[in-house]
Amino acid sequence: MGLIDTHAHLAADRVLPDVDALVARAREAGVTTIVSVATGVDDARVCLDLARRFPEVYATAGIHPHSAAEYNEGSIAAIRALLDEPRVVAVGETGIDYHYDFAPRDVQRANFAAHLALGRETGKPVIVHAREADDDVRELLREAGQGTAGVLHSFSSGRALLEEALAMGWYASFSGMVTFKNFDGEDLLRMVPADRIMVETDTPYLAPVPKRGKQNEPSFVPHTAARCAALRGEDPEEFAARTTANARRFYGIE
Repeated sequence: MGLIDTHAHLAADRVLPDVDALVARAREAGVTTIVSVATGVDDARVCLDLARRFPEVYATAGIHPHSAAEYNEGSIAAIRALLDEPRVVAVGETGIDYHYDFAPRDVQRANFAAHLALGRETGKPVIVHAREADDDVRELLREAGQGTAGVLHSFSSGRALLEEALAMGWYASFSGMVTFKNFDGEDLLRMVPADRIMVETDTPYLAPVPKRGKQNEPSFVPHTAARCAALRGEDPEEFAARTTANARRFYGIE
C-alpha cells in the first residue's frame, strides 16, 4: 500500500532507543516514509541525524509551543540554519497550545509568528499544533498571508480554523484519534479536499484502535488511514495512494 507517516517524534526519549526496530517494523508494514518532527533545537538536530541515517526518514526543524520558552533570536537562527539542510523538509512543529500553557501565551504567539516567517522565507511548509487556541491561530495565519504553506496536524480543532486554513490552500492531517469511540469530527474529516488530506501517527502518542494503550509507532498508521477512508466513504487503497501522493507533494519528497 505504501503509506507515509507524516508526523512522528522519533527523537523522543522513549522512542529513540528503539528507533532501529521501529523503522524496520514500519518498513514491514508498508510505511515507505516517516517524517521525524522536531520539538526544539536539540531535538531538530537529532531528527536530522536520523534522516541522514535512514533513507526513509526525513526531518523537520522547529520549536513546539510546549518548548516556546526556548524561543529567542539565537534559537530561531539555529532553526533557520537547519532548514537549509536538504533532508529537513518542513518548519515545526510550532503553533499555540492554551490547554497546557507550558509557556507564556505571548511567547507562544511570538514563537509561532517567527516560524510562519521562516516558512515564507524558506518556502518550506509549516507544521502547526493548535489546541484550545483556534482564534489566535487563525489570526496569525491571516497575518502570515497566502504566501505561507502548511498543515494543521493531528487535526482536532473547530470548523472556523479548518475553513480558514483550507481557504489558504493548507492541508489537514489526521491521527489515531479518528479511531477512538469519542471521535466526533467526521464532518470536518469529510470537508478536507481529497488532494489536501494526510495521515500520521504523532508517535509516541495517540495509538489507534486496535493498538490503543500501546506506545504509538509509524507501523500503526495503516489503521488510521483505513478508518479515515471508511469515514469518508472511500476505497482504502485509493485513499492510501492519494494521501501518500499528497504527503510527497507537501513535503517535496521524491
